[in-house]
Amino acid sequence: MNRTITIKGIGKLSLKPDQVVVSLTLKATDKNYDKAMDIAAKHLEQLRRALAGIGFTKDDLKTTSFNVGTECESERDKNGNYKRVFIGYSVTHQLKLEFDFDAQRLSQTLGAIAACIAEPELNVQFTVKDKEAVNVAILESACVNAKAKASILAKASGVTLGDLISIDYNWGELHLFSPTQYDMEDACMRMASAAPTSIEIEPDDIEVSDSVTFVWEISK
Repeated sequence: MNRTITIKGIGKLSLKPDQVVVSLTLKATDKNYDKAMDIAAKHLEQLRRALAGIGFTKDDLKTTSFNVGTECESERDKNGNYKRVFIGYSVTHQLKLEFDFDAQRLSQTLGAIAACIAEPELNVQFTVKDKEAVNVAILESACVNAKAKASILAKASGVTLGDLISIDYNWGELHLFSPTQYDMEDACMRMASAAPTSIEIEPDDIEVSDSVTFVWEISK
């Protein structure tokens, strides 16, 4: 029976964010289904016009989720019993806008969104543009780490590292977002978009790690 050594290689990277992801949620509700859909369509058009005014194209705004459902609430009747009351049809449209990180451009974009009649809910995150390069780099780091560990353990144990038998890797998605939180009230966003200067924020680095398991033969 062949003797083996199993090593988990850990790859770690610290990345500087170079891309902004603005997530937006548009909501429309009405007791009439057609009216609810019409409101949702108008909200989207208003948002697109606001972004087009600062140089974005229609294709820059991507849909991530679109949901149509019913909205109800609980209400007591005259006998004190609760009953569900139909409020209307609810349309929830989630979108995202991605662009290269620039503090002035970010302020301008948020100002345009804040001034939009549709009044979308939004969330700002900082990430990296070339995600494939990150995946490659972190796997290479994990391989180097595993080989170094295996060589140290083999030498310390008085054995020789042989052929690589297997590699086990779980192809999960890496979380490539900075922990930096960026929040601004609507009124402040409108003012910031018109300001000649903006605060040069520096989002915190993205700390990411991943692991790969290797199995080598060992011999005396």
